[in-house]
This record gives sequence, C-alpha cells and structure tokens, in this order.
Amino acid sequence: METTRFRDRTEAGRVLAERLREYADGDDVVVLALPRGGVPVAHEVAKALDAPLSVFVARKLGVPGYPELAMGAIASGGSVVLDEGLVGRLGVSRQQLQQVVIDEAGEVARREELYRGGRELPDLEGKTVILVDDGLATGATMRAAALALRELNPAKIVVAVPVAAEETCRQFEDVADDVVCAVTPRPFYAVGQSYEDFDQTTDEEVRDLLAQSRDGS
Repeated sequence: METTRFRDRTEAGRVLAERLREYADGDDVVVLALPRGGVPVAHEVAKALDAPLSVFVARKLGVPGYPELAMGAIASGGSVVLDEGLVGRLGVSRQQLQQVVIDEAGEVARREELYRGGRELPDLEGKTVILVDDGLATGATMRAAALALRELNPAKIVVAVPVAAEETCRQFEDVADDVVCAVTPRPFYAVGQSYEDFDQTTDEEVRDLLAQSRDGS
C-alpha cells in the first residue's frame, strides 16, 4: 500500500515540479492553475520551471433539471465544449442550452475578474500549457478544462497533478499530450487523504499567489 502524504499544497507543488523538469526554462511554456486549490500547487510549479502563471476557470454546463449531469463545459477564453450526443438524447432545446451557457459564462467572468483583476488570459496558441490542480477525484473538472483549452490551439497540453488514482490519470491520455501524476496511491479514496493540511484555499490566497508570480517572487 502506498502511503505518501504531502504536508500541504506547497510541498505537493514542489514534488510535482520535480516531475516536470523537462519543461523548465522553455520560452513557450505557460502554467495554468484550476482555482482555487490548484493555485498554490501551480505557483510552485511555475516558480521551479521559470514559467508564467495564470488561472484557467472551467465550469461544467449542467443539464436543466439535473445540474450534476454535465452536457459540456465553458472555460476561460469563452471556449464552449458540448456533448452533442447527450444534448440530443435528452432533448435539451437550443434555448435551454443558451441559457445555461449564459449563466455559467457569467460565473466564469466573475471568477476571472476576482482572480485576474481584468488581466487577459495569456495567448496560448502554439504554447506548451501545463494545466495544474491539487489532485484528481473523478477528473471531471480537469477534463472539461482540457477540452476547452484545446479550442485555444496550444501546441501541447500537459495535465499535471500531485495525486490521483492511476486509472483516472490514464483517462486523460485522449485529451492531453502528456499526463503527470506524481503519486498514485493504492487504494485511492480521496485527494484530501494525501495531504496533512487540506484546508480550503481562499480567494485572497489565490490573488496573493498570482501577484507574487507576476512580481517574480
């Protein structure tokens, strides 16, 4: 049984960064964090790789009446990814779909303003983008982000997390060019079990870490 635990997200980020050393000092590398928990991890990765850091906000598009069932996703940059087959099978109307997109686009915009303060998402076309979170449970949010990110034409997408189930990591091979999971516990129950400190990351911590990255600290 694998029992590796991180003290906190900062240590997890440092461990993950070691697994990503091949991407260090590349002029075309951008690190994107899924807020909020992914930001302290990604901050350490970006610092170690000497790469710029930003956030990538992804929101699933829930089926009307069944919000936990995702029929697609919308993410930073306005990218919308739809499961057209599911939309058709469930008979979701274009009007219903449009309303869900409008609602979630508003939430993406709100979070982007909160975290980036009006700064634009970096130009990702032709870049190697490392998409970071603090771990994968079902992987649904990361998958939505990776699919939406693909619409922005990066040269390469790297999904990178400190911890996940091995089978969950393998599920990203069809949407990412590289998948790096630093620790794959057996058995895997929850992301938080791999952390001694898994307190919720606050909005203020997110803004502070992004500011430190911009300042080069």
